Amino acid sequence: MNNDDSDREGDLGLAAKTRPKTQKPPLYKVMLLNDDYTPMEFVVHVLQRFFGVTHAQSVEIMLTVHKKGVAVVGVFSREIAETKVTQVMDYAQRNQHPLQCTMEKE
Repeated sequence: MNNDDSDREGDLGLAAKTRPKTQKPPLYKVMLLNDDYTPMEFVVHVLQRFFGVTHAQSVEIMLTVHKKGVAVVGVFSREIAETKVTQVMDYAQRNQHPLQCTMEKE
C-alpha cells in the first residue's frame, strides 16, 4: 500500500462526514383583513372551518380583526399558507362576502 491510497481513504472519510447545513423553509403568516360588510358570524365560521380553532378562539380573533383591521390567524409553510388563503377567498366569494385573506413572509 502506498501513501496515495491512504490519503484518498482519509479524504473520503472526511467528505462523508461533512454535510452542508440545511435551512428551514421560510414560514408565512396568514392574515384576515377587516371590512365593513362581512358578518362577524361568517368570520367566526371561517376561522373554525379552515383554521381549526375553537369557537371561543375564533370569536377572539374575529374581534381583533374588527378592532385592529387585521389579525394573524396562523403561520404555515408556503404551500399550506397559499392553500389556506385560496380556500378562504373562494369560500367568501361563493358566499358573496368581501372577506380578504392574505399571506406574508414571517
